[in-house]
Amino acid sequence: MTAPEHEPPAPLRGGKVRLGIVMLCHNELPLAARMAEVWAAGGAVVAIHIDAKVSAMEVATMKADLDRFEDVVFSRRHPCEWGSFSLVRATQDAAALLLDRFEDVSHVMVVSGSCLPLRPVADLIAFLSRHPNRDFIESVTAEDVGWTVGGLNEERFTLRFPFAYRRRRKLFDRYVELQRRLKFKRRIPEGLVPHLGSQWWCLTRVTLHAILADRRRPEFDRYFNRVWIPDESYFQTLARLHSNRIESRSLTLAKFDDQGKPYMFYNDHRQILEESRCFVARKIWPRATALYTYFPRPVHGEPSAAEPQPERLDRIIGQAVSRRRLGRPGLYMQSRFPMKDRENGKTSAPYAVMQGFSDLFPGFEPWLAERVDADVHGHLLSQDGVEFSNRSRIGPGGLSDSAALRDLDPRGFVANLIRMSQRMQVIQYSPRDQQNLNWFMATDPNAQFYVITGAWAVPLLHSGMPFDDIRRIAAVLQRIELEQMGVLNSVWLKARTRIWDLGDFCSRPAGVLRSVLRELGGDPDMSANLPEMRELAGMGRFLQRLRNAGLRPQLMGEFPVVEPVPSKESM
Repeated sequence: MTAPEHEPPAPLRGGKVRLGIVMLCHNELPLAARMAEVWAAGGAVVAIHIDAKVSAMEVATMKADLDRFEDVVFSRRHPCEWGSFSLVRATQDAAALLLDRFEDVSHVMVVSGSCLPLRPVADLIAFLSRHPNRDFIESVTAEDVGWTVGGLNEERFTLRFPFAYRRRRKLFDRYVELQRRLKFKRRIPEGLVPHLGSQWWCLTRVTLHAILADRRRPEFDRYFNRVWIPDESYFQTLARLHSNRIESRSLTLAKFDDQGKPYMFYNDHRQILEESRCFVARKIWPRATALYTYFPRPVHGEPSAAEPQPERLDRIIGQAVSRRRLGRPGLYMQSRFPMKDRENGKTSAPYAVMQGFSDLFPGFEPWLAERVDADVHGHLLSQDGVEFSNRSRIGPGGLSDSAALRDLDPRGFVANLIRMSQRMQVIQYSPRDQQNLNWFMATDPNAQFYVITGAWAVPLLHSGMPFDDIRRIAAVLQRIELEQMGVLNSVWLKARTRIWDLGDFCSRPAGVLRSVLRELGGDPDMSANLPEMRELAGMGRFLQRLRNAGLRPQLMGEFPVVEPVPSKESM
């Protein structure tokens, strides 16, 4: 259908606003018919375009449902495909039909069959009456737009796109790449500055008539026929030629994800949709019966021309997008498993790793649990099983004490334990435990390490095992701890560390425990009553025997081979 041939209309000056709706439909026709009824009952005239791929029976049913409305008409049908000029052609024909059939139409708004009016249609008409000569169309220059997906901002106007993006994606990509290699560029028609924006616009009759009746329209149509997604650029570009009262925004609430797909609104979005004060929302889930029943809200008193307020909804969507991209700190799940060193926090809260303390103090766990507000666990990474604080089979969050289950995903196990608990988690650690989390914890800013190196030798001193076995075990444990110290002293360390060798700690155990309690949030004065410490007499001679057996102890500090005999003055 061509544009009307009569003289262009004069700008609206104090006259009555008559709203025309162009409704684009391709599925869910019964629902689209309900929306057409809402628009028509609110005083708007409606021109409906139905995709030519829809069956004749469905079309006949829709026309029969709307037959009682004189202000609802149907435009010539085109087979429509996303990203092609067919959507522009459908919009052109429906808009031209409105202007030709209804001479009193002052504004034309484009919606889809899945758009839901949130406020009374009278509110939208009252709003347009306050801005009678203003064109509401999102229109941003291609080089400044920041929301397009696929890397085709300027290129969508300078390359050719003869192949359907969704049906023939490989051919589409190869043809784009071929044009890039050949450095092919189309000529943009003289005088056009490409603009992009939402296809859901509301234009005055004057501007829309000027676009449809432009003497260069055949040239523009030929050009945009090979532009990618022209329904987001055709009217947005040409409006800049014919209007000097553009307000670059859409009156339809439509939000898109990172893949360029519209967000769907469901029943539980009712409150935020109402608080947005927007006139129209897209895209509504077809089965959201609560929304279709609740909206649009009835008119109470005089129609309200209040401005839409989508800021809160924008903020909620922004927070949801950020949460989807980053996830919750320390949360590991199948649907959003973080990449190594790109997590939003390896863990969700501070925790402490105590190494060597339980080797020196057999009752260290209950002693520390009485003095700090924390869950003090045993060796969670023990080779034999998980030692929860109460030694139960099931720990916080339903975690099992099975070493086999834990070792399927050890970092997920630790991260989930910390995330499930309200209190700080304190973990006992040793070279005898699993060591596959050393780098994970060392690069975790939430981790606090308190390490007494060489403390693993104290249980060996009292083990009573044959010395050959002790020597063999000591060699393995020392090698493991040396590797661990290499991790804790690396340039990539992010955890907080406090490290003492065994000799240094034994020279001032009360002072060390006092500082540990202070850093863990406990009362330092409660360190006066120390837990019972294992006897270290003979440690110097024990270390010398290891040296004599060919093993050089490196992490224990200084212990005299012959302990000094205490004098009577010191007794």
